[in-house]
Amino acid sequence: MSKEKLEGISFFEKYLTLWVALCMVEGILIGKYLPIIPDFLSKFEYARVSIPIAVLIWLMIYPMMLKVDFHSIKNVGKNPKGLYVTWITNWLIKPFTMFGIAYLFFYVFFKALIPRELAKEYLAGAVLLGAAPCTAMVFVWSHLTKGNPAYTVVQVATNDLIILIAFTPIVAFLLGVSGVSIPWDTLLLSVILFVVIPLAAGILTRNYITKRKGLDYFEKTFIPKFSNITITGLLLTLAIIFSFQGNVILDNPLHILLIAIPLTLQTFLIFFVAYMSSRALKLPHNIAAPAGMIGASNFFELAVAVAISLFGATSPVALATIVGVLVEVPVMLMLVKIANSTKGWFKS
Repeated sequence: MSKEKLEGISFFEKYLTLWVALCMVEGILIGKYLPIIPDFLSKFEYARVSIPIAVLIWLMIYPMMLKVDFHSIKNVGKNPKGLYVTWITNWLIKPFTMFGIAYLFFYVFFKALIPRELAKEYLAGAVLLGAAPCTAMVFVWSHLTKGNPAYTVVQVATNDLIILIAFTPIVAFLLGVSGVSIPWDTLLLSVILFVVIPLAAGILTRNYITKRKGLDYFEKTFIPKFSNITITGLLLTLAIIFSFQGNVILDNPLHILLIAIPLTLQTFLIFFVAYMSSRALKLPHNIAAPAGMIGASNFFELAVAVAISLFGATSPVALATIVGVLVEVPVMLMLVKIANSTKGWFKS
């Protein structure tokens, strides 16, 4: 990929898969040879939520919410076709294809390799990923495909609003279908903790800073201060989670690959559903590409947070969401390359 195409993606984001892999190894080694550390951290827990992990997840999510400008929603009606593609793909297609593909692989294709009870938990992790479309990293993917930045903001802003309403019932329904019993109050609490509160904090911060120092200062000076905080929080979270998961992974190293296969296939499928739908609607490439990216990519921070809240940091459910993080960046960069090479399919 050319230097120009990688412009705008930070050093940590560019090599996120490498850092994730290193943190996985580090966490596993800590869990294996320094079990006193995860044992100590596990004591700081409330309502099945690890306090250290909750703090780190906030560090991941808050900077992302700063980038969402809800004033842009007033422009929704100017060109709604791209938004229809985004909404339908993200909420009426993606969660259900994720469930179907994951079920097919975990229960049918991998039946001899994954015990049924474990398959059920991996399926739950896949569902959490499928019901959480991307919010912030899509700004990176949109930039790399020369997407319309103003329109991408509208797509992200409306998507965040839909998450508040649709995420909980979709997850509860699909997990119920898959045989996983979940407490609604815990799921709602997770959405409030990891979406509503940081989203409100981001909006309040954005309004306060822009009123005092202007939008230019906020976007060019204030937000860049947080550029590496999200990735740092993510990597520290992974190290802790994998220290909890160490023995499980060492006993089942093949499972990382088995989980990654359906997640990767789902990512390609959803991208092409949105991308080709945009082409059929004769949308320009700078709207079609972000529409494909926002569905293909996942709000993995939310998925990890909810998995930890509902099932615990040591659960196979949390492990499945972490594998989603591992495959995210290389697959999305591949889709960026595909989008850029097929720009001629769309009108200018």
